[in-house]
Amino acid sequence: MSESIRVLVVDDDALVRASLEMMLDGANGISVVGQAADGDEVPEAIDKHFPDLVLMDLRMPRVDGIVATRRLRARKNPPEVVVLTTFDTDENVLHALRAGASGFLLKDTPPAQIVEAVRRVAAGDPILSPAITRRLMDRAATEADAHTKARAALEQLSPREYDVMLAVAQGKANAQIATELYMSVATVKAHISHILTKLDLGNRTQIALLAHDAGLA
Repeated sequence: MSESIRVLVVDDDALVRASLEMMLDGANGISVVGQAADGDEVPEAIDKHFPDLVLMDLRMPRVDGIVATRRLRARKNPPEVVVLTTFDTDENVLHALRAGASGFLLKDTPPAQIVEAVRRVAAGDPILSPAITRRLMDRAATEADAHTKARAALEQLSPREYDVMLAVAQGKANAQIATELYMSVATVKAHISHILTKLDLGNRTQIALLAHDAGLA
């Protein structure tokens, strides 16, 4: 990641885009490098601006944020995605995270918290409010065969990877995991990378969802 966190703002409301750009460009270490007015404009904007993180609206006229996020996260070395919306229904949250978003915020979130979310997600830490996290996990656990499928998937992990997976599912940061499991931060990151590859997941939030489905978190 570049020294300054490069952000692409995707929203069909020009006023919202301008407000977010003004807010984020005023924060140290963050730079808004581009804007897109609809989900179908995201691929071209990514190729042009090479952002580290995308702030993604959900409701857009042609391609919504869920579809745009799924397509984006399927690319090689994709940027992180934080959904920023006025709609916080369980279904929206669940679909956004299943699509690969690493954060979900409401548009009435205080500016300082949006800035902090951008920094944390860019650093590899997912962002969800506790209430949304609980609701999301309860919903995920009701899916048919979720428990059995999750258990079977986790059997692919080595014992050490399993320990790291549990710590990630508990919301612990890399440094804390390293201290508790007596390994370096680089080793923790390597284990997380292996876990994501083995389980065909996109980010740490999806690890937490899988652990919950398995009854471990």
